[in-house]
Amino acid sequence: MKIYSIGIGPGDERYLTPQALKAIEEAEVIVGYTPYLKYIDNLLSEKELLSTGMKKERERAKVAFDKALTGKTVAVISSGDSGVYGMAPLLWEMKIETNSDVEVEVIPGISAMFAAGAKLGAPLGHDFCSISLSDLLTPWAVIEKRIKAAAMGDFITAIYNPLSKGRFWQLMRLRELFLKERSPETPVGIVRNVGRSDENIFTTTLQELNTDMADMFTVIIIGNSQSYVVNNRMITPRGYYTKKKESKDNLGRQIMNSSFQTILENIDTTHQTLEHTWVACHCIHTTADFNMNNHIEVTNKAVPTLYKALYSENPPAIITDVSMVTQGIRKAIAQKLGLNIKCYLSDERVKELAEKEGITRTERVKELAEKEGITRTQAGIRLAVEEYPNAIYVFGNAPTALIELVNLIRKGKANPIGVVAAPVGFVNVKESKWQMKYGCPHIPTIFVNGRKGGSNVAATIINSILSWAEAEAMHPGKGV
Repeated sequence: MKIYSIGIGPGDERYLTPQALKAIEEAEVIVGYTPYLKYIDNLLSEKELLSTGMKKERERAKVAFDKALTGKTVAVISSGDSGVYGMAPLLWEMKIETNSDVEVEVIPGISAMFAAGAKLGAPLGHDFCSISLSDLLTPWAVIEKRIKAAAMGDFITAIYNPLSKGRFWQLMRLRELFLKERSPETPVGIVRNVGRSDENIFTTTLQELNTDMADMFTVIIIGNSQSYVVNNRMITPRGYYTKKKESKDNLGRQIMNSSFQTILENIDTTHQTLEHTWVACHCIHTTADFNMNNHIEVTNKAVPTLYKALYSENPPAIITDVSMVTQGIRKAIAQKLGLNIKCYLSDERVKELAEKEGITRTERVKELAEKEGITRTQAGIRLAVEEYPNAIYVFGNAPTALIELVNLIRKGKANPIGVVAAPVGFVNVKESKWQMKYGCPHIPTIFVNGRKGGSNVAATIINSILSWAEAEAMHPGKGV
């Protein structure tokens, strides 16, 4: 009691595998769709033949089991491979449903897409999928979802059942969906009646694909973004001839560049300035939070303005609210440019004053804070402004320090060349940024709006400014 599920290939006997030939020879009963049996009629002498027309698959499966239960060996014929849109899944389902003792063995065959691919050249050289446009057993909504996924995923896509008398629009809908994700010049291979006497093979483009080019006996292969046509042959490279660019970057910078590619694939930069995108990519790289792109705001051309200042003969000092910001700024570039990066909680001038007065540096700031009724970071900013009123001020922690700077600017005691406003937290964080934005609108500022921010983010913003010359080429990591 045995059923062979046999794929006979696309039609010509040359595509029959030795295993399929042997199974047909062993079979006493041959069951199949009438046109398919005609392709192998010279192998069917002295066999009991049971054939049906279209849409009679369940009937063919049932009669196969009925015959097998009488003790006969049965071969159920499919074109191509019986497991690809063929009879094999149905036979297995029926066996399970009826709890049949009949043995089922699937004999693989050459699917039409592989035969068509060979005729076209080598279009299936990379990741591919197949989609049937027949909605007889699958709802069109499901098919369309799969089309979108294939197009978006840059899969080489083999299309089965592209057209019939009752299905005249689906192929053009597929084309429309693919054109949203793929180039109009994407190569398309079309093979009708592959392996048969009236075989027809040609190539076109996605833009030119039309229903006049196909019918129900046609397999269409849509290439991916790397596919091309040369001498009427369609090829999708696997990558062996892809020249790998030799990079002079160290490993850290190579990794950062690869990360930026991923970031750019996952954010919308359509209506952004290069300044915004460059800063946002650095912040996302630091935090792994794509939503940072929506929190960045750059005013008064802050990035090129600060870049020019930092690379001048007399670069401004960089004043930070906390020491963790200073630790995150790339030392190699800072040393090369001779940058003076200071946090006034540990400033040398405060140290001298502290030693003179016999107190610690922290106590010096603390003393001022207690005297004025302000936080230590506010006190640090007051001391900084006394010495560096025109510095670049960078905030990654304390909103009170940013608020202090705003007050000093508005009193005319400070005129920073630029500000990085990225304090983080819950109390007065958003308000401090609003005060800077609306109270000092003339100051070039990079904001991380909302409650987001942090010392690491503030430092990476300075690093993005220091590497601004690499922004147009999107080649981050200078000094890494």
